[in-house]
Amino acid sequence: MNHKRSVGLTSTEVAALWSTYMSESMTVCLTKVLLTNTDDQEVKALLSESLTESEGFVKEITRLFTQEEFPIPRGYTDEDINLSAPPLFFNLFPLSYAYGLSRLGMVSYGLLTSSVAREDLRAFFSKCLTSSLKLYNQCVELMLSKGIYDRPAYIPYPEHIEFLKKKETFISKWFEPQRSLNVLELSDMFFNIERNYFGVILLTGFIQVVKDNEIKQYLLKGKKLAEKQIEFMNKTLSEEDLLGNIMVNTAVTASTVSPFSDRLILGLISLTNTQGILYTGHAISMASRVDLAAEYMQILLEILQNGKQGMEMLIERQWMEEPPHAPDRKALANAIK
Repeated sequence: MNHKRSVGLTSTEVAALWSTYMSESMTVCLTKVLLTNTDDQEVKALLSESLTESEGFVKEITRLFTQEEFPIPRGYTDEDINLSAPPLFFNLFPLSYAYGLSRLGMVSYGLLTSSVAREDLRAFFSKCLTSSLKLYNQCVELMLSKGIYDRPAYIPYPEHIEFLKKKETFISKWFEPQRSLNVLELSDMFFNIERNYFGVILLTGFIQVVKDNEIKQYLLKGKKLAEKQIEFMNKTLSEEDLLGNIMVNTAVTASTVSPFSDRLILGLISLTNTQGILYTGHAISMASRVDLAAEYMQILLEILQNGKQGMEMLIERQWMEEPPHAPDRKALANAIK
C-alpha cells in the first residue's frame, strides 16, 4: 500500500479533506451539546452513533494530514462549547438536527467523493457518504414513528404521459396565466421551506444567547431573510390550493446561557448560507416559470449578501481559518531584488 500513498495530495483532495475537517469538527461540537438537550433514548442512541462517526472522520483526516506532513486545521474544539449550559432546544429538536445533517452530508459527500482520485481518499469519502445515507434512513424511520416527519404535498397520479405542445404554456411568461406547479418545482419548494424553518429555529435560539451585539443584529437580519423565503414559498403553494409547510417540533427553550461560542455560532451560520446558495441555485435550475426563477434569483442575491456580511465579521474577529491556497507567484517574484 505504501507505493499508492506516495502520490501527494492534489489541490482538490486538500480542499476535500480540509473542508471536511472543518465541518466535522463543528458537527462533533454541535452533537455533543444536543445530546444534552434530549432525554429521548432513541434519539440519544442515534446521536451517539453519529458522534462516534464524526469523531472518527476527524481522527482519520488528522492521520492523513500528519502522514502528508500537512498542517492540522484548528477547526472547532471543546473550547467552543459549554456542556453545562441548560438545554437551548426542546426534546426532539436534536432529531430534526440529525435529519438536516444527514441530508447535507449526502449532498456534500457525493460531490467530494467524485473530486478525489487517490484510493485511500476514495475509500474514506465513500465511507462518509455511506454514513450520511445510513443516518438519513435512521432519522426518517424515527421521525415517522414519532409522527414528526413533514411529508411533501401529494398530487393526483397522471392518467398518461404528455408531451409539451406550446412552449409559452410551460415557460409561463410574465403577462400570461401561470401554469400549475410541476413536481420538480414542488420538490425544491418543499425542501427549501423545510431548510428555512430549521434555520429560523436555530437563529431564534442563537439570538437568545449570543454575547456579541453586532452578531445578534446579524442573526436577526438572517432570521428575517429566512422568514421572507418561507412566506414567499408558502404563499405560492396557497395560490395553487396546496397546503403550505410548517416544521413541527421546533420549540426553543427560555435559556439565555449559550452552549456555543460566538465563533461557532457565526461559523455555523456561514455554513448554512453556503447550503442556502446550493439549494436555491438548484431551485433556479429546476424552475421553468418566470415568476419562480425571478424570485429565486432575488433570494440568491440576498443570501450572497448576507453570507458576505457574515464572512466579513468572521475576518474582523480573526475567527475565520484561511483555507490552504496556491503561492502568490507575483509576490514571490517581486520579493527578489
